[in-house]
Amino acid sequence: MLTPSPPDDRALRCQIWTTLRSEARSMAEADPFLAGVLSRTLLAAVTLQDALARRLATAIASEECPADDICALLLGGLETHPSIVTAAARDLVAVYRSDPTCPTLIHAFLNYKAFHAVQVHRIAHTLWNDDRRELAAWLSNRASAALGPDIHPAARLGAGLVLDHGSGIVIGETAIVEDNVTILQNVTLGGTGKTLGDRHPKVREGAMIGAGAVVLGNIEIGPYSKIGAGSVVLKDVPSGHTAVGVPARGVRHHRPGVTEATDRIGEGRSHPRPEQADRSLGSAEIGRRTATAAGHAAPNKGNET
Repeated sequence: MLTPSPPDDRALRCQIWTTLRSEARSMAEADPFLAGVLSRTLLAAVTLQDALARRLATAIASEECPADDICALLLGGLETHPSIVTAAARDLVAVYRSDPTCPTLIHAFLNYKAFHAVQVHRIAHTLWNDDRRELAAWLSNRASAALGPDIHPAARLGAGLVLDHGSGIVIGETAIVEDNVTILQNVTLGGTGKTLGDRHPKVREGAMIGAGAVVLGNIEIGPYSKIGAGSVVLKDVPSGHTAVGVPARGVRHHRPGVTEATDRIGEGRSHPRPEQADRSLGSAEIGRRTATAAGHAAPNKGNET
């Protein structure tokens, strides 16, 4: 028997689903080619998990295994574990808030390969925990080959994640990445090769790891800490600290919880754009504004549970 989701989780999923459908309708009206793409994926779906399974399946399908078969596998995982759908919704909101190139939630849903890779990983992780480990490994390999990020199915990922660009990211078997973490391209969370067992990094809530950084061993990247681009981290980084260099060393202690675009390392982003001011809005307000901008009432087709 499934455990009912908390009301706030269900409300978030419903709000994101409403917003995605509103934005998809607007996108389909604006571009005939994308109208066909959307009609086969999001607009053909009746729930958020259905839409997510369709989009992920088209992203990782191959001659070896067609999209319909993969979609059935993914949808089964999403319906059994609604927490994955909630985590995906939180990821979309995090990407929208943090990425100045992301104009809408549907833009990220369609185009962000790292977002897709994280969702496939979450399903593979449930298969791993259910002792279907060969299937979990196969699914992870398909996601890596098609999308780029290489995430071991045993790795534990939180929600509200931003894997910016996604290319070249490697996350090892015993790694833990908590909620609201940002990881840029070509980051490795790996082992030193000298130990077995629990041998990969633990990245705590709100941390940010810059492009090309290498974090090795069973070490802790503390909450709201920051790792500079290209750094090699071999020791713990305390909460709220910034570490840079090879090997990385602490260079300052900033206020824990600071995550603004004006205070990031390794992204080349110095100031938020003016239109980014609304990115801090809650998901309900995001949905209301996007539905209003689309010029029609928020659709209610389908029941998300």
